[in-house]
Amino acid sequence: MSAAKESVMNGKDEASTHVGRPARRIEDASILIGKGKYGDDAPVKPGTLHAAILRSPHAHARLLGVDASAALALPGVRAVLTGEDVRAWSRPFVVGVKQPMEHWALAVDKVRYVGEPVAVVVAESRYLAEDGVDLLTASYETLPVAVEIEQAMAEDAPVLHEAVGSNVVSDRQFHYGDPGTAFAQAAHRIGLTVRYPRNSCTPIEGAVVMAEYLSAEEGYEVSSNFMGPFSLHTVMALALQVPGTHLRHRNFRDSGGSFGVKQAVFPYIVLMCMAARKAGAPVKWVEDRLEHLTAATSATGRLSHIEAAVREDGKILALSYDQMDDCGGYLRAPEPATSYRMHGCVTGPYDIPNLSVRNRIVLTNKMPTGLVRGFGGPQVYLALERLMQRISVELGLDMPTLYRRNFISADAFPYRAAAGALLDSGNYQGALEKIETEGGLRELYERRDAARAQGKYYGIGFSAVVEPSISNMGYISTVLPLEMRIKAGPKNGGIASATVGIDPLGGVTVVVASSPAGQGHRTVCAQVAADVFGLSPEQIVVNVDFDTQKDAWSVAAGNYSSRFAGAVAGVVHLAAEKLRNKLAVIAAHNFGCAPEDIVFRNGRVQAGGDTERSLPFARMAAGPHWAPGLLPPGVEPGMRETVFWTPEQLTPPDEQDRVNTSAAYGFAMDVCAVEIDPDTGRVRIDRYVTSHDAGRILNPALADGQIRGAFAQGLGAALMEEFQYGADGSFQSGTFADYLVPTSCEVPEPVILHQETLSPFTPLGAKGLGEGNNMSTPPCIANAVADALGVRDVMLPLTPSRVMSLIGMEDPPPSRPQSAPAPAKAGSGKALSAAGEVQLSAAPQAVFDVMLNPDALAKVIPGCNALQKVGENKYRADVTVGIGMIKARYAAEVALSELDPPHSLRLSGSGLSSVGSAKGSGMVRLEEKDGGTLLRYDYQAEVSGKVAAVGGRMLEGAARIVLGQLFEQLGRQAGGKPLEDSASWWRRLLRRLGVGRK
Repeated sequence: MSAAKESVMNGKDEASTHVGRPARRIEDASILIGKGKYGDDAPVKPGTLHAAILRSPHAHARLLGVDASAALALPGVRAVLTGEDVRAWSRPFVVGVKQPMEHWALAVDKVRYVGEPVAVVVAESRYLAEDGVDLLTASYETLPVAVEIEQAMAEDAPVLHEAVGSNVVSDRQFHYGDPGTAFAQAAHRIGLTVRYPRNSCTPIEGAVVMAEYLSAEEGYEVSSNFMGPFSLHTVMALALQVPGTHLRHRNFRDSGGSFGVKQAVFPYIVLMCMAARKAGAPVKWVEDRLEHLTAATSATGRLSHIEAAVREDGKILALSYDQMDDCGGYLRAPEPATSYRMHGCVTGPYDIPNLSVRNRIVLTNKMPTGLVRGFGGPQVYLALERLMQRISVELGLDMPTLYRRNFISADAFPYRAAAGALLDSGNYQGALEKIETEGGLRELYERRDAARAQGKYYGIGFSAVVEPSISNMGYISTVLPLEMRIKAGPKNGGIASATVGIDPLGGVTVVVASSPAGQGHRTVCAQVAADVFGLSPEQIVVNVDFDTQKDAWSVAAGNYSSRFAGAVAGVVHLAAEKLRNKLAVIAAHNFGCAPEDIVFRNGRVQAGGDTERSLPFARMAAGPHWAPGLLPPGVEPGMRETVFWTPEQLTPPDEQDRVNTSAAYGFAMDVCAVEIDPDTGRVRIDRYVTSHDAGRILNPALADGQIRGAFAQGLGAALMEEFQYGADGSFQSGTFADYLVPTSCEVPEPVILHQETLSPFTPLGAKGLGEGNNMSTPPCIANAVADALGVRDVMLPLTPSRVMSLIGMEDPPPSRPQSAPAPAKAGSGKALSAAGEVQLSAAPQAVFDVMLNPDALAKVIPGCNALQKVGENKYRADVTVGIGMIKARYAAEVALSELDPPHSLRLSGSGLSSVGSAKGSGMVRLEEKDGGTLLRYDYQAEVSGKVAAVGGRMLEGAARIVLGQLFEQLGRQAGGKPLEDSASWWRRLLRRLGVGRK
């Protein structure tokens, strides 16, 4: 039955249907009173142990070994899993690019990003497991780093995977149409360079994994909040070296958000399976917030050079993309999906026949990337829509005129884009008209004119994006050349499945192979099934506790790429229809009429309009269970139907590398007006209008909720969110004080407009809309800021300091933002510096003598527990140091060199602890002054691990405090004055850092 006829199926008029109406979420009944069933709420088996992970403090280093003896001696610690176990019980994860690079669940030879798992401690409680991690000793040989894209691509770059020989692990070029001729003949060539930053999503609930090793014959059982795609189930099984049937995976009913990032749980599923095997007991691991920020996943950073060949009237004849993607230390499945998910539709909503694309996949010393809401879309559209704004400015055309001259015509659908996407339906001109009329565009122009007349910075930005949904599982193979694709065999499709059943009391159940994370899947599935059977949604029970050994599923199963409305809800409709049609045959046999005359309405089954020949739905539907012998001829027993569906339009990439990357394509068009405070650089959104065409809207209330959520995340990407790394690869965004996310106070209420052009390719005519604003909002705000300030280039996120530099007022270092990341020299890695001077009462020689006396030096080094001489002016020290909430004992080495008594020397030190490493070196100069000594110091240091991630904001100040205190104590010792006790020193340090009571 076609989507266009859906509203009147089974004799129901549109007013009697539930699909298309706002409805309260079924899920809220339990979630809002604290009865949700999340990962950490799930019961555990008796004897379950708890895991904690030792993570690398270094961005790039050889792993020389892990000493677990002290941890294993701790009562309550049951096992320590290391790289040796991983090598014995697993193999590297498979990836889509055929290169000799290995990614194991634990580091086995090198670490390639801060936060990479190195070992797992399994203990009787999480507390003991964390204590055990503190007792592990990992030995490293640090290596030069490649942090930024340009740095990693340089000829002299340190190579992350030596067997590959380069950090560029894939380089593919594509040409569609005749872009060369188009550029040669164009009146204008307009281009720019755009960077999309690394950012991520921060759901309330982190990853949760519960794993058990049953036996060699049965394999592993796992429960986790993994969201899919379940093609990664195969990746996990292959890594564990077991058949897929020996890796049973269950999902929890509820998930506290995902937005893509819970795809990245899959390596930890493999890791905890092996931890359970090592410990001989079930193991539970819950990701903490620092682990999530440091090492879960990141949106792919992208450096794009984009150029358009443009006619005099603004019509775009050709596009050229040069895209370089920063995928981190490993190419982790499903990457390089970010580069190829949008490949078929990189021309967006525009009728552009000629296209050139170059995709380079680059590895850097950062956490691996993966799915983040809208993955691939934000990177493409930031470049494309910034380019549209530049064309508008340089040609003197207003944006609506430019859009109208380039949008795909409404009568051209289904439209085949240059790179292969088959855009199913749309009316982009109609959406633009809604923006102009219902969005109040003229009023925004008037506000801008009035504000600028008063000397204010006020700008208007636009964006228009195609939103893909229901991914073609074969699009990723576009990364392979044709001959390699032929050898590997075709891959395509996007199978969705659902099971609908009726129980012996006539109750209807729905089981779907999805992994909802708060979107309301149970509610919508109930609405869809209720319409088919003529029931109310309250009479439908929807089960989302997905089990790979019991439920119907395929590799495309999961909750990603906006596939729910078009694929999952659609296949629920198909399965319910199939079961309803079977029940109609049975009812027709009982009522003596034709099956097509049976009507399901208002909880009853009847023959046409004859109310005398009718029964309550529950009685009619239950009958086949109790009297299967009375079924009509040809009707098999059983009241359960499972349906698999895949769009036939999802074909493999063709010989010209054209690929239809998704089954349906929605449309989002935004306009926003911003005002910028010239004193603070704060961007205030005056109005934000977003128009969406997602085909048939299944539940308007939930649809608007998805739009608001995506808008909030897009706003964060535009104005706040960015993972920061030091030049040495240290991660510096380990708290929500460093990685800023918008709260309800910063997110204005957008004006939401809807348009519905039904998809001819999905069962319900529906398309996805959960990701659109994460694609459209960042370029819309960027364009508005560029318009307000009259600048050519802007860089996200547009933090106040970045905006101030665009205005022309820069912060002093180190707060000054860089307009573009400056590639650091390999191994430079200066994380902090401190310089100053201290007036000491003792003479220079007395001060110098103290520094050469190990007993005296031990007393003046802050936090020193012990100091042992190991060579000429070389010492081994046990030092306790803390920054903010992070405090740890370091095994340190201290050395004095370049001695020029009593005038100067170099003080150097390095240390390693469970929370990271530190090393530094500085000159100390002594000058006789006012009967004492003027001591000057200039110190530089690198700090990694938790100290850098969590205490990054405090490092400079803390370094000055620690060094200042050291030299103050030095003067006291040299002058024979009593030393300040360490407890008093720590209290003073904590007060200066704003920690603890004053």
